Amino acid sequence: MSANPPETDKLIDDPATDPATNPGSGVDRYSGEESQAPEGRSLTLRADGDRGQSLAEQTALLYYRMTWRMPLHRLRLSGKLPLRLLAVPVDPVDGDRVQGTAVRAGHFLFRGLKKKLEGIDFADLKLPPAFEDYVHRFVWLRDLDTAASRDQALPVAEKLMEEWLDANGKKIRQPAWRPDNCGWRLLIWASHAPLILSSNDLIYRSKVLNNIARTARHLDRTADKATSSLGRLVAWSGVVAASLLIPEGRVRRIVGEAGLEKAMGEFFYADGGSVSRSPLNQMDAVILLSMLKQVYLAREEDIPEFIENALAMAVPPLTGLTHFDGSMGNWQGGGATSAEQVAQVIEASGVRARPLRQARDWGYQRVSSGRSVLILDAAPPPIARMAVAGCASTLAFEFSNGDNRIIANCGGAGLVGATIPAGLARGLRSTAAHSTLCIDNSNSTSILPDGKLGRGVNEVELFRRDVENATRLEASHDGYGRRFGLVHKRLLLMRSDGLELRGEDMLIPHGPQNKKLRRRKKKDVEYALRFHLGPDIESDLISDGKGVLLRLKDGNLWQFRSTSGTIVLEDSVWVDGMGIPHSVMQMVITDIVGSGGGATGWLLKHMG
Repeated sequence: MSANPPETDKLIDDPATDPATNPGSGVDRYSGEESQAPEGRSLTLRADGDRGQSLAEQTALLYYRMTWRMPLHRLRLSGKLPLRLLAVPVDPVDGDRVQGTAVRAGHFLFRGLKKKLEGIDFADLKLPPAFEDYVHRFVWLRDLDTAASRDQALPVAEKLMEEWLDANGKKIRQPAWRPDNCGWRLLIWASHAPLILSSNDLIYRSKVLNNIARTARHLDRTADKATSSLGRLVAWSGVVAASLLIPEGRVRRIVGEAGLEKAMGEFFYADGGSVSRSPLNQMDAVILLSMLKQVYLAREEDIPEFIENALAMAVPPLTGLTHFDGSMGNWQGGGATSAEQVAQVIEASGVRARPLRQARDWGYQRVSSGRSVLILDAAPPPIARMAVAGCASTLAFEFSNGDNRIIANCGGAGLVGATIPAGLARGLRSTAAHSTLCIDNSNSTSILPDGKLGRGVNEVELFRRDVENATRLEASHDGYGRRFGLVHKRLLLMRSDGLELRGEDMLIPHGPQNKKLRRRKKKDVEYALRFHLGPDIESDLISDGKGVLLRLKDGNLWQFRSTSGTIVLEDSVWVDGMGIPHSVMQMVITDIVGSGGGATGWLLKHMG
């Protein structure tokens, strides 16, 4: 690839606002405030935006579309215009100060794992997949920018940037050039351009700008080939960002926005939740679209309505998984993300909306009464090809009061790192790692040896209604129907003041079965009801073996009682949003069920 003439290598159009020559101006110019387009002017270019153009303009546009992704397109982008970055968008989220400080100190830090920077081989990192993605996406650049001043961060960022380009800039290799990694990298490079494009070394600057352009061309060809729905969403966002930040991006923008809108349809359910049902994915999508929104604002362009609508739809399902204190629940591989981090993501989106109470597709039900919050998983696990650390958690619930998470799930299966090895992560995906019923210590949806989800829950029935001074949730799933001929039905009744939660878990005969299943139904099997406790809860068995006293960290006392079976206290783990497991306890009710089914009632009540 030929380098551009040094005299044309500019960071942005106006030298007065170039962060390389006028430090501090880049962020001030693009403060994130929404700019107004001139009255009567629409800057949103869509595939149907040819109306009002002259015949010559339409002919030129048709030519560009015909040569899109063809050799002519590559030649047209490889030197016809000088390479430059047309704007520096604001990064709407802060980085991790601890990880940024680690970069300054000479090593990458990710989920407790370290990698020395001295002698690092960016072409062959030999790190866990998520750690390698952290490096190749340049998320560490955001962390470094947060943890250090410009003068402190510049030499570190430029050195690592040049080493990465030497290893990966000229050769397409995985995972560095995977479409989703390219999309994230392009957005982060643009948002933190002053750290990588402030050098007076024109050869280095030309190398960086040429690689930004090459990344954009690579995304043009591969955005639709990303293997996951989130990957395609990220890749197409990168195409759109490139169209706005690199010269001559008109046709790229038209194609990119069309591809992005299609990717959104594949990623989001109609209620705004992600098809993976993962809060980690949902947060990534909100951050991604918030960053893309800042690109439009930096260029003073109108933000397409479909992007604004997607953000407005994506935030309520995310906040629907938060507890009273604003922290995230432990669902589908996620840990208990802190309230501060959740609040930052929501603020970055610019969306203000109430948490979604009922999300039939996203699959979670939320009941908020007084200072108590109940969240129920009321849907089958995600489709195997859409799952990210998918969990067999159907009909599991979490319950909190104030700052106390009383009943929780273990969580953390998607946060593999130094503290959560792969073996533990597999166990955290199981039904037993969630606060629900488990028959014969088996999963309601099988987890295959390769990590994918297999057979199990196909259908979940749900009924929700408000009754006198309470909210009633009634749900059932067929995950144990084929193996044991039984359906798990869960009834939850939460009082309007949030100080009492009644439940009943029933195992009901599954209906007509073939002879093989009828023979299997004759055998009695053991089932266990598990209620994993949150952190900082002291638990003591009551003498009759039917109850447990729970002392919360704020001094409140709650009591849990069962109508049948014996309660025992066992060790468990609870994973926070940093992927660190904490030792907690779980209440376990065990009993025997036969072919006719059975039921266990229980009560969780505030005692003072």
